[in-house]
Amino acid sequence: MTSCEMLLWKRIRKGQLHVLFFRQFPILDYVVDFYAKEIGLAIEVDGTSHDHMLEDSHRQQRIEKLGVQFIRFTNKEILENLDGVVDELTDMINNYS
Repeated sequence: MTSCEMLLWKRIRKGQLHVLFFRQFPILDYVVDFYAKEIGLAIEVDGTSHDHMLEDSHRQQRIEKLGVQFIRFTNKEILENLDGVVDELTDMINNYS
């Protein structure tokens, strides 16, 4: 787990957002950073590398075909605006309910 993933994990683990997230969760033949099974929400934390953008997009499309909602945050977003990231996740979760 990267340092940015760890920062986010500390804010979403143990049902802090009223849903249970799992980390490093397998879906198909991939592993997403975080996943809330009860609402079908996958979270990915993207680093600075653009080397895997096409591969990541293909993977996301395959997972979304299963009905999984996907949201991505960059390391920069987490480092510079963690509260905003958590607020965005909270809004998504509340809109699901």
